Amino acid sequence: QVQLVESGGGLVQTGGSLRLSCAASGRTVSSYVMGWFRQAPGKEREFVAAISRSGGSTISADSVKGRFTISRDNAKNTVFLQLNSLKPEDTAVYYCAAAANLYKNPQSYLYWGQGTQVTVSS
Repeated sequence: QVQLVESGGGLVQTGGSLRLSCAASGRTVSSYVMGWFRQAPGKEREFVAAISRSGGSTISADSVKGRFTISRDNAKNTVFLQLNSLKPEDTAVYYCAAAANLYKNPQSYLYWGQGTQVTVSS
């Protein structure tokens, strides 16, 4: 089992940047594919990006391609999501999660963090 804790969220203006971190404890994060999801008020949780165990492969949602970058540091048991060129529609609670394979379906993820709020003002 693994425990996940997100950090790095906050309030930023349109066009700004944030770097989210997801720190893992328990079983090492290198055992899992890691993903980021987000959920805005009144909307379903949606896939943002995921990264393979080694970090050699990534997938991302079309809505964030070219703006968000997922990365990982297995030595530090941490996964990151760099958010650039933020838009008001990126406002959501961002969650990291662990899975056995590169999935986009949140139901395929085994472990979840508590989330961190990202708010983008216009």
